[in-house]
Amino acid sequence: MAQPTITGSTFAGKAAGFYISAALKEAKSIDFLTLMENVKFKSVIQKMSHGADADGHGVVRDATCDFEKNGKLELTEKVLQVKDLQINMDLCTNNLLSSWEALQMRAGAGSPPPASFDDYVISYMGEIIANHVENNIWTGTGATNGEFEGFLTATTGRFATDGTVNADAATGSPYDAGNIIENLQSLTAAMASNLNSALTKDDLYIYMNAKTYALYISAVSTLGYVNAYNMNGDYEPVFEGYKIAVCPGMPNNQMVAAERSNLFLGADLLSDSTRISMLDMSKLDGSSNIRVVAKYAMGVQLGVGADIVHQS
Repeated sequence: MAQPTITGSTFAGKAAGFYISAALKEAKSIDFLTLMENVKFKSVIQKMSHGADADGHGVVRDATCDFEKNGKLELTEKVLQVKDLQINMDLCTNNLLSSWEALQMRAGAGSPPPASFDDYVISYMGEIIANHVENNIWTGTGATNGEFEGFLTATTGRFATDGTVNADAATGSPYDAGNIIENLQSLTAAMASNLNSALTKDDLYIYMNAKTYALYISAVSTLGYVNAYNMNGDYEPVFEGYKIAVCPGMPNNQMVAAERSNLFLGADLLSDSTRISMLDMSKLDGSSNIRVVAKYAMGVQLGVGADIVHQS
């Protein structure tokens, strides 16, 4: 098969937003976060709560004929700031061409292969972007070139700098199949003590990485609870009634309990500055390289730290 021709402007402008968006959605953690799009630089997150006023009167009182002011509403604001990121890469078409050709000839059921070599390169880049976003959501370091600040980054992460996130100490040793149930029970006890208003919310999750989840499955398997790890049908992973969110980018030996509506991911997916461009260098220097350029902006922020429990 002859080497395919790369059209330099095929994936620029609005069309790129689709490909970037598809790539980012491959980051599994996004399914369990509140996505805020079209964040150019900063966006204010507002969360409303209510409570008793200075006289101790709650929002709801016995009815009277007169207007008697009671209770108060409090508005908590956080600023979500995204960081502009880019990919500038030279790819050798010879290295990708054989894989693409094999996909074209593959028989059998499954997702169809990319119809064009351009699409194949975009999907290749999409995996790079998705893995980068997944890891940075939890452990990215904003001071590092090419990374945005994550939730669980030591010292500088969003949880660490918030100061109000509830801490739950793990058992003191790395998670394993023998202690994971104990650690989960410690976490749910901390949830009961600190997240009383959120315990019945539909979007409350226990966040853990794939390794921690595998240890949990091993533990319940040993205990003989077959239905707890049966992945057939519409099974949803849970522990003591709390839904589990499996997020590959989370670090080992850490878990988080939070509402999806309290964890935010900001992205500038649809602006004109978001683009993927591919340039065929064979027409310029005779090489077999293509240059791929991707630009996007990402950032994370939490809403109310007191409504989160972090175990480490």
